[in-house]
Amino acid sequence: MLHPDRLFPADPTTRDIARRLYTGVKDLPIISPHGHTDPRWYAENEPFANPASLFVIPDHYIFRMLYSQGIALEKLGIPRLDGGPVETDPRKIWRLFAANYHLFRATPTRMWLDHAFETLFGLTDRLNAGNADRFYDVIDAALKTDAFRPRAMFERMKIEVISTTDGALDDLKWHRMIRESGWKGRVVPAYRPDAVVDPEFKGFRENIAALARISGCDTDTWDGYLAAHRQRRAYFKTFGCTSSDHGHPTAATGILSPEDAAALYARVITGPVSAADAEAFRAQMLTEMARMSIEDGLVLQIHPGSFRNHNAGIMESFGRDMGADIPQRTDYVKALKPLLDQFGTDPRLAIILFTLDETVYSRELAPLAGHYPCLKLGPAWWFFDAPDGMWRFRDLTTETAGFYNTVGFNDDTRAFPSIPARHDVARRVDCAFLASRVVAHRLDEDEAHELAYDLAYRLAKEAYRL
Repeated sequence: MLHPDRLFPADPTTRDIARRLYTGVKDLPIISPHGHTDPRWYAENEPFANPASLFVIPDHYIFRMLYSQGIALEKLGIPRLDGGPVETDPRKIWRLFAANYHLFRATPTRMWLDHAFETLFGLTDRLNAGNADRFYDVIDAALKTDAFRPRAMFERMKIEVISTTDGALDDLKWHRMIRESGWKGRVVPAYRPDAVVDPEFKGFRENIAALARISGCDTDTWDGYLAAHRQRRAYFKTFGCTSSDHGHPTAATGILSPEDAAALYARVITGPVSAADAEAFRAQMLTEMARMSIEDGLVLQIHPGSFRNHNAGIMESFGRDMGADIPQRTDYVKALKPLLDQFGTDPRLAIILFTLDETVYSRELAPLAGHYPCLKLGPAWWFFDAPDGMWRFRDLTTETAGFYNTVGFNDDTRAFPSIPARHDVARRVDCAFLASRVVAHRLDEDEAHELAYDLAYRLAKEAYRL
């Protein structure tokens, strides 16, 4: 089912060049510097329970599409916050998924799934209602073997290093268990402090109190609060952390005096929080995190532009991150200027910018990254980590920022079996893009081979200091 020339150009000359480039990178190890797989999988190394729990339940790309066609999340086994009834028979969940597999036609999700079915489980026909049980039985039988435990799959996928995303309050016990197990697989955390940085995050004040307990710092004061972040970042670094990650609604940054910052902090932890104060505090904290990155070397990732949990009913019933996040317009030029005025030329600072607003690729992001030494562009992200989205990213940013102000690829996924597929798609698209430049005599083929290697492997490893 997987055509060897998928995603390559139709033109024979260009396709032949893309094939040659791809041959040089297709088997490179995977660097996965930003993602959302569960470190508990690698720590306990227990078998995945069943096909539904491996493919359907953790993957918002899958269940958001099914939900959009009127299929209730309860029928897909997604747990409710109130503990209400949901489907618990994994075979029924799988059958429902298979009967609606046609909904994924021509989507990247379909490409990732087909890749996983064929390369991991040897299933080479198209999933549908008629073969759902056979698919289920083949996958379920494989998952009961040692070869499909998380660590064995990690090694078979040729993952060199993977970064999980962990909240500032996480005790990192699974990372500790991995380290103490003696297993050689490299799984590192990333510092994600949104729950204690965003005053509009549910439970913010309770989270600040928890930050005080876990850090031993007095978070009733601005200086104590900043000290708590420094302590937690240092703790994360002991487990190999090399980056922090910030999922703010906007890319706003701020420069307040210490007195004004302390006054703002006092307001957001005591009284009702206005939208203006919430935005100002998030903006100031991005700048503070940049300051901390200069001190401790963590790479600063900014993932703005998502209107998170847009569906209030889903948020109330199922909680955060249930496929209801929607991209929105995002400004970078004015938003980042306060931070860049302060630290934009500091050689110790590394910032990776992402966007869900494609209109800013050539107008804002490429010119910014093409000038400020601290800035690099993250790859096409989330809604755009797809063949066309990846091509648009390269097409719109290369002329101004080049290739070397980007950071290769990261898969940004909770869906463990999709990791090799996602990297394979990125490698194919980049090879096709490079081939189009070679055939147009804008790039020599020997340079394209070097670039293919850099985009598939080296740039991500270096940008994330891995």
